[in-house]
Amino acid sequence: KEMHVGHLRSTIIGDTLSNLLEFAGHDVLRLNHVGDWGTQFGMLVEHLRDEYPAALDPETSGDVDLGDLVALYKAAKRRFDDDDDFKVRSREGVVRLQAGDAQARSAWESLCAASRQEYQKIYDALGIEGLNERGESYYNPYLAGVVSDLEDMGLAVESEGATAVFLDGYENRDGSPLPMLVRKSDGGYNYATTDLAAIRQRVQMAREDGGEGADRVLYVTDAGQSQHFEMVFAAARKSGFAPDETRLEHVPFGLVQGEDGKKFATRSGDTVRLRDLLDEATRIAGEDMLSRRPDGDGSDSLSDDEADVARTVGIGAVKYADLSMNRESNYRFSYGRMLSLNGNTAPYMLYAYARICGIVRRATGQEEGTPVVWPEPAGRIVVSDDTERQLIRNLVKLPDVLGEVEADLFPNRLCDYLFETSQLFNKFYEKC
Repeated sequence: KEMHVGHLRSTIIGDTLSNLLEFAGHDVLRLNHVGDWGTQFGMLVEHLRDEYPAALDPETSGDVDLGDLVALYKAAKRRFDDDDDFKVRSREGVVRLQAGDAQARSAWESLCAASRQEYQKIYDALGIEGLNERGESYYNPYLAGVVSDLEDMGLAVESEGATAVFLDGYENRDGSPLPMLVRKSDGGYNYATTDLAAIRQRVQMAREDGGEGADRVLYVTDAGQSQHFEMVFAAARKSGFAPDETRLEHVPFGLVQGEDGKKFATRSGDTVRLRDLLDEATRIAGEDMLSRRPDGDGSDSLSDDEADVARTVGIGAVKYADLSMNRESNYRFSYGRMLSLNGNTAPYMLYAYARICGIVRRATGQEEGTPVVWPEPAGRIVVSDDTERQLIRNLVKLPDVLGEVEADLFPNRLCDYLFETSQLFNKFYEKC
């Protein structure tokens, strides 16, 4: 599938926390835990077998153009829902893929490569760098060992033909114990198995054997997965896959909603594509720039430099609107609100930043329109106005704010601080 609005928050929040933790001096590994395994890929591989047979040949799979991935997925899903024979084939296809079948593997690699090409465009637009793709498939070799070891410890037991872990304190609504399945009745594995294998690889496995040696692992996903991660973390502790000193933390976030508080969707009810969302924010920013031109300018289009500014403002507004909200809350997506020059918004911050750059250029004789070269700090600072004192008092709070976000992982606290700093700077600018 293409990236849609549901992928927005994990990407922006995860990248921001990674940036902050690196700034604080931590060795950060940014992992993109993509869903590149499971029943849906059996469905897609079998659809390719019928519609794009060249994709199953290792010698020709790299030359196949799969076209519109969304249309491909929808066509395969229709067949899966309507054709029982195709549904059986799809499930058998998953087993072949997991077993390393050459044809299934070639088709799977074609699908992953096509998806990767599309979502990289989004990451480039958002300025996401240093991201390592580490999908569910990476942990496939470890899954059988995880279940076997859990069984040897007596933690995983047979339950209605499947294999499950039962943890204290987790019950169904009827009061019966809630199972955490680690192997399905057909022998397949699921999310809990993969997540336990991932913890083991990230925490317990020695570096020389391919482990990460992590002492803190953050899982930036929606709040709906909170119980899943509680149970996975509890099982990891109980099994010894993660020692007590290792921090396993779910970083949950709420939903992106429309301005009416309902599901954020297109007029036809479809999920909003992330690419369309970013393009629309850039378009609105550009139109606002055109509307602010002096009368009689005559041009109804942006120059290349102005188009770059519109992208910076539009995409920055989308990112900042997300980060400025308490991540655990749902938030209502509004282009008008996030692109406003008033309030706690990216345009307001960028305006303050542009003012600062202007001061530095004028003070150091730098030309307009060139990247700012920041001067060496002054040896002596003269404070002569109360607005300067207020700004200085606020600036020295930055280490404490960064420390809070490093510990609690709420980026909105940093946004609140930056907004307050920008307000105090603007008062200083107007007074001094």
